[in-house]
Amino acid sequence: MSENESKVPLPNLETSGTPPPSPDVASVTPGAGADAGADRSAEDLEAVFDVPVQVSAILGRARMQVGDLLKLGPGTVLELDRKVGEAIDIYVNNRLVARGEVVLVEDKLGVTMTEVIKAEKN
Repeated sequence: MSENESKVPLPNLETSGTPPPSPDVASVTPGAGADAGADRSAEDLEAVFDVPVQVSAILGRARMQVGDLLKLGPGTVLELDRKVGEAIDIYVNNRLVARGEVVLVEDKLGVTMTEVIKAEKN
């Protein structure tokens, strides 16, 4: 496999419809102001593409005693704290990042994100 074949094609993250800055405007350097990330592309993130993350979709939660847990078997219905049709929580590395809905795609369960949760900065 050649070097070009092993790289993942990167999407162009440039905003469409926005004219490029004029040559007399100085370019923004990373870390310099609020718009520092405006000139970045997906290539800047290439170093983190292979970093593993844990993604969890939480359908609901239930509390029970260990004795009740041991009585569970195939076909047991476990009542969760969510109602049918209610949004599920999507966590990445134990941090809530989105809410979504369960979908069925080619006989497999999946999740579609309906709302992205903005992280609070401390």
